[in-house]
Amino acid sequence: MASVDFETVVKQEEEYLRKVHPTVDDIPGCMTLFDEFLQCHVLGTQIKSLYRYGQMSECGVKKEDFKFCMSLKFMHPEQKRDAWIRRRAEWWAHRRLGKSSENVWDMRKSPLPDWPPSLSDDVPENVETIS
Repeated sequence: MASVDFETVVKQEEEYLRKVHPTVDDIPGCMTLFDEFLQCHVLGTQIKSLYRYGQMSECGVKKEDFKFCMSLKFMHPEQKRDAWIRRRAEWWAHRRLGKSSENVWDMRKSPLPDWPPSLSDDVPENVETIS
């Protein structure tokens, strides 16, 4: 993977998250985050985690998300959205820069030239088509 510094990745993630969450109403509320924290402790979730990963689910991150949301409670809604987007962008940046099975891919800056190829150019003459 090409070497990219942390702040560049955070800026890319912030740009993406601002498009995905264009308004204040698009970010999760504290009750939603609290529900996700409680859902993490449910027996079914723990069994699924034990089956898939061989260990119990770690719910600390969900607890920290809820506590962060509560710390933003008295901010202006737009400031709250900005803080939430910054926190999520940093989380995604750490995830992108850390070790992953996705390390073999580099993010493209622009699409490939002449992609996708035209279908009419690739059809051989001896191939039957369904009408």
